Amino acid sequence: MNSPTNAGQALAGQRVLVTGGASGLGAALVDAVRDAGGKPYVLDVREPADGVPAVAVDLSDTRAAERAAVELAEHAGGLDAVVTAAGIDLPGRLADVPGPDWERVVQVDLLAPAAVIRACLPYLLATHGHVVTVASTLGLRALSDATAYCAAKFGMVGFTRSLAVELAGRVGVTLLVPGGMRTGFFDGRTEQYKPGPDAVLNDPANVARAALFALSQPAGCAVRELVITPDVEPSYP
Repeated sequence: MNSPTNAGQALAGQRVLVTGGASGLGAALVDAVRDAGGKPYVLDVREPADGVPAVAVDLSDTRAAERAAVELAEHAGGLDAVVTAAGIDLPGRLADVPGPDWERVVQVDLLAPAAVIRACLPYLLATHGHVVTVASTLGLRALSDATAYCAAKFGMVGFTRSLAVELAGRVGVTLLVPGGMRTGFFDGRTEQYKPGPDAVLNDPANVARAALFALSQPAGCAVRELVITPDVEPSYP
């Protein structure tokens, strides 16, 4: 991507596809891209706010995700960056989580990002663009009752590190590793799987700014990995 012309327009004119851009970290990323002068585009099962160009798609269907990514890229006239912020979880012991639900977590959190990035590669290669993948501190540290989520996020770490080697010098690749955030991610869970009343969680806007930092680096400068957590984050390292 081009180097920023000034701090307020770090992504001036840049076209950025965000998965999961209708809520949570994805919505914060949409706001950050727009505030930096960029043009966000969203893939999500729900419509984003404020008329952001979007294609509604169930990301667990990876072929549909690929088609939707190409549709958005063509609508945008190309892409300068992709940020894979969509993510889900269904905590529970392996024996207690139905197979289709377990597999859906891996599909949305690992297979869909790979599918979207694959579909967008021709556009990113044409612009010498950038990919930011979103893993988790649980891609570095395992917990009980999180086999699907840990499998997907550990996989995302390995996928991104390999992709960075594969695309070096042609497309920038950054691995973003956030800790817990104040989003709707924990909604609908039983109490045992929700953050406790004293939990310290990051504002997703702060995590989005970290992604923006990676996207706004000048050509030839690679931010390979960023770990963003509250300073008392218990799941890192």
